[in-house]
Amino acid sequence: MKALTGIATLGVGLLLSACQAVGPDYQLPQEAAVHREDFQGDLAAHNRNVVSAPIPGDWWRLYRDPRLDELVRQAMAANTDLRVAAANLARARAQVEEAESAGGWSGGVKLGAQRLQESGEAFLLPEKVPVANVGDIGITTSYQFDLFGTLQRGIEAAKANADATQAAADTARITLVADVVRAYTQVCAANEELEIAGHSLDLQGQSTTLVQRLRDAGRGDETQVTRSQTQFKSLRAELPRYEAARQAGLFRLSMLLAKPVDQLPAGTPHCHELPEIAQLLPVGDGATLLKRRPDVRQAERRLAAATAGIGVATGQLYPDISIGATVGTVGILENLGEPATNRWGFGPLLTWSVPTNGSRARVREAEAATQGALAHFDGVVLNAIRETQTGLAQYSALLQRRDALADAEQSAQLAADQTHRFYQAGRASFLADLQATRTYTDVRAQVAAANTQVAMSQIDLFLALGGGWESGRTQGPQPTKP
Repeated sequence: MKALTGIATLGVGLLLSACQAVGPDYQLPQEAAVHREDFQGDLAAHNRNVVSAPIPGDWWRLYRDPRLDELVRQAMAANTDLRVAAANLARARAQVEEAESAGGWSGGVKLGAQRLQESGEAFLLPEKVPVANVGDIGITTSYQFDLFGTLQRGIEAAKANADATQAAADTARITLVADVVRAYTQVCAANEELEIAGHSLDLQGQSTTLVQRLRDAGRGDETQVTRSQTQFKSLRAELPRYEAARQAGLFRLSMLLAKPVDQLPAGTPHCHELPEIAQLLPVGDGATLLKRRPDVRQAERRLAAATAGIGVATGQLYPDISIGATVGTVGILENLGEPATNRWGFGPLLTWSVPTNGSRARVREAEAATQGALAHFDGVVLNAIRETQTGLAQYSALLQRRDALADAEQSAQLAADQTHRFYQAGRASFLADLQATRTYTDVRAQVAAANTQVAMSQIDLFLALGGGWESGRTQGPQPTKP
C-alpha cells in the first residue's frame, strides 16, 4: 500500500513538472502588415509643409490659445464618453482579477440545523427513527492544479482584453480632444466669416442704393437695379448659415464639456481668430505612428486575446485535477463535536467531461477567431497609413489653395486701393469704387473659408497621427485599479 502511494506521489510530481500550457504562445506573426518595411518610412520626406519631429502628447497646446487649453481641460474632466471608457476599463480590470483568482486554493464553510425525521430504511432499520434536532457543520478546502495551463491562458486573455480596453479609452480621449478643437474652430470661423459677410452685405447695399439713384436720374435702367437687389438678397440669405454654424459649434462644445453654453469659458462664443499653429506640423515617421495609434494597439491586443482563447478552448478537452480536504461534525445538536459525530477526509479529485458536444469545434472556432483578429489588425494598420497619407495630401493641397487665394487677396486689395484713389481724383465713379471694394471683400471671404479648411485639416491630421493620449493617463475620469 505504501509503495502504491509512493508511486502515485511520484507520478503526480512528474505530471506537475512536465505540465505545459495548451494552445499556442502568442507572438506577433511575421506576416503581419505592421512588419512591412514600406510602411516604416519618413512621413515628412516628400512634404515641405510638415516636419519629421515627435508629436507632443498635448498637441493642442501648439495653438498657444489659453481658452482652447481650458476647453480641453474641462472636457477631460466631465465628458460622458470618457466616463463610459473609464467604466469599461474598470470592468476589464475586474475581469483580470477574476481570472487571476480562478483555480488555486478555495474553501468554504457549511452550517446548518433542522428538525429532521430521517428514514429508518436509509439506515437498514425496520423501525421508525425518532425525530431529532440535527446539525451539520463542515469546513472544506481544495487546491485546483492548472496542469494544462487553461487558467493561465484565461489570465492572458483577460489581461490582453484589459489592454485593448485601455487602448479604446485612449482612442476616446484623442477623439474628444479633436472634437473640442474642431468645435472651437467652427465657432471662431463662423464669427469671422459672419463679420466679413456683413461687411460685404453693407457694400452691396450701398451699391444698390447708388444704382437706384442713377436709375432715378435717368442714367441707368431697371435691369441694373433688379440685378443689384438680387445680389443684395443673395448675400443676406447667407448670414443665417454662419450664425447656425456658430450655434452648432457652441452646442457641440456644450455637449462635450457637459455644461450649458452660458457656462463655457469667457469669450468662447465671440472668438473671431482661428486657432493657428505658428510652425511646421510635427508628424514623426511611419514606425512611430503604428506604435502610437491606440486603435492599432487595441487591434493587436485583441489578437493576443484571441490567441489565448485557443488555449482556453483546448484546455476544455482535458480533465480538471484538484486535491481537497474536509472536516466537520454531523449529528444531533447536543452531540455535535463528540467523537461519534466528527468526520474528516482528504484526497484527490479528477473531473473530466468527455470531449464531445462540440468541444473540438470550439477549438476550431477559436482558431478561426484568431485568424479574423489578425486580418482585422492588418486592416487597422493599413487604414492608419491611409488616413495619415490622405491627411497629409489634403493638408498640402489646402495650404496651396490658401496661399493662392492669399495672393488673389493682395491683388484685390491693390485694385481696391487704386480704384479708391482714382475715385478721389475724379477719374473713377463711386460705383466702380464700391465694386472694387466688394470684390476685395469677396476674396477675403474665400480666404477666410480656406483658412477654416486648413485649420480643420490640421485637426484631422493630428487625429490620424494618433497623438494626445500619452499625457492623459492622469487626467479625466480614471477607474479604480484593483
